Amino acid sequence: MTNSTTTTTAIAVANGDGIGPEIMDATLHILRKTGAPIEFIPVEIGEKVYLRGQPAGIDDETWDIIRNTKAFLKAPITTPQGGGFKSLNVTVRTSMGLYANVRPCVSYAPFVETKHPNMDVVIIRENEEDLYTGIEYHQTPQTYHALKIITQPGCEKIVRYAFEYALTNGRKKVTCFTKDNILKLSDGQFRKVFDEIAKEYPQIENEHWIVDIGAAKLADTPTAFDVIVLPNLYGDILSDIAAQITGSVGLAGSANIGPHGAMFEAIHGSAPRRAGQNVANPSGLILASVLMLVHIGLPEYATLIQNAWLKTIEDGVHTYDIFKKGVSKQQVGTKEFAEAVIERLGKKPSQLKPVTYSKERKAVNVTSMTKAAPSKQKKETVGVDIFIQSDDEVEKIYEKLAPLCDPLKLSLIGNRGVRVWPKKMAETYCVDSWRCRFVSKEKGKTITHQQIIDLLGRMAAAHIDFTHTENLCTFDGVPGYTLGSDEQ
Repeated sequence: MTNSTTTTTAIAVANGDGIGPEIMDATLHILRKTGAPIEFIPVEIGEKVYLRGQPAGIDDETWDIIRNTKAFLKAPITTPQGGGFKSLNVTVRTSMGLYANVRPCVSYAPFVETKHPNMDVVIIRENEEDLYTGIEYHQTPQTYHALKIITQPGCEKIVRYAFEYALTNGRKKVTCFTKDNILKLSDGQFRKVFDEIAKEYPQIENEHWIVDIGAAKLADTPTAFDVIVLPNLYGDILSDIAAQITGSVGLAGSANIGPHGAMFEAIHGSAPRRAGQNVANPSGLILASVLMLVHIGLPEYATLIQNAWLKTIEDGVHTYDIFKKGVSKQQVGTKEFAEAVIERLGKKPSQLKPVTYSKERKAVNVTSMTKAAPSKQKKETVGVDIFIQSDDEVEKIYEKLAPLCDPLKLSLIGNRGVRVWPKKMAETYCVDSWRCRFVSKEKGKTITHQQIIDLLGRMAAAHIDFTHTENLCTFDGVPGYTLGSDEQ
C-alpha cells in the first residue's frame, strides 16, 4: 500500500498452539497485503517443544533467531500441565531483558458492548521481577514461601519508561499502584522511586493509589486513569481486568520491550477448545502487530492496519465473541475477519477515533532507562532471622533456644508474621514454621557472619531443624527489615 522504505526488517514469528496458527495466519495475511517491508522468520516454540524434552518450551537455536531479528511476533502457546514446565512468556521476557509490558486498553463503543464507552488506559507493567520470578520453597509440611524480589534498577527502568511513554504519546497523567501500606520495603521502594522520578516530569501529572482501592476505581471509573505503572503481579492481574472491561480481553494486544529486543503478543491464551474451527478472533494479535510496526519504525503501516481494523469493527463485521444482535451486522470467522480488514486498508472509521502514527512520534527509547548507580551505602549486619520447623508450643521452643544464644540474644519469635514471644495472645493460631530473631546483646551493635554460623552449629547439635535464614542489615543506619513491635 505504501512504499516509504526499501529496507526489509526481519521479524521472528511463532505460530503457537491452539488457536495460535489460525490467528497468526490472519495477522500475517494482513501484514503482507499492506506491502510492509518485513521478512518473517518462522520459529517453533510451545507445546511440541515442551513435549520433546525442552522444559523451557524453546530450543537453543531459536534464541539466536530471536536475538538476531528486530522483533518477535508470538501467538499464544499451551504450557503442558505438570512436569515442571516453565512459562515460556516469563522465560522470554526475563532472559531477553524485556522489562516493560505495555497493554493499551481501549473501548470501541457502541460497536463492542462495554459499561465504559470512553475508556482509554495504558497499563505499563514491570516484567522481570516481583513474585513473577517464581522462586518458591516448601519449607515445612505446613508452610510454603515465595520470594518477592523488587530492585532499585527494576523500579527505575519501568517507572522512567512509563513517564517517557506518556511524554512520547501525548498522555497527561501517570498513576502508580502499590501495596506499600503493608509491603513497606518492597512496594515501598517502588513508590519511592516513582515519587522521585515524577519530579523530573513536571509536565506530566502523577498520583499514587493503594492497589486494592485503585483496582476498584479502575473497574468502576477507568476514565480516571491514563497511564498506570505497577509491579509485575499486580500488572498481570489488572491489565487483564482492564482489557476485559473495555468489552473483551480478546481485543487487546501487548508489547514486551527491552533494550535488546521486543516481543509482541495477544494477551489471551491458546484456547485449544476453539482450535481449528475458524472462529477465533485475531484482533488481539493484529493490534499487537500494530504495536510492533510502531516499534520497528514503520508507523505508516501501523496507521493503515489499525484504521482498517477500526473501520471493520465500526461496520459491524464481528467474530462470534463480540457479535451482538442489533449492533453487529455480520458474524464472520477468523479468515473472513482478516479479509474484511484487508478490504478496508486505506479507509478510516467515521465514528470511532482514527489513529495516526507518525515518524515524529517515535517509539520510547529504552536503551538507557537508568541513571548512574546510587552512592554506596554503609551496610551493617545487626541480627539474623532463623526460621525453624517445630510442632512444639512457643514456650517449649524458647526453652530450647535460650541456652544456645550467647553471645547473641533471642529478641522475638514470630509465626506467619505475628510476634508470639514474648507476650503471645491466646487466640493467635500458629503453624509449624517459626521465625526466631537473634541480635547482639548490646542494642544496635553489629554481629558477624561467624557468630551466625556458630549459632546455626549449636542449633544443629541440639537437633533444631532450621529451614532458612535472613540476615538483618541496616543501610546508613536505616533498618532493611521489618521490625517487631518492641523494636520500633
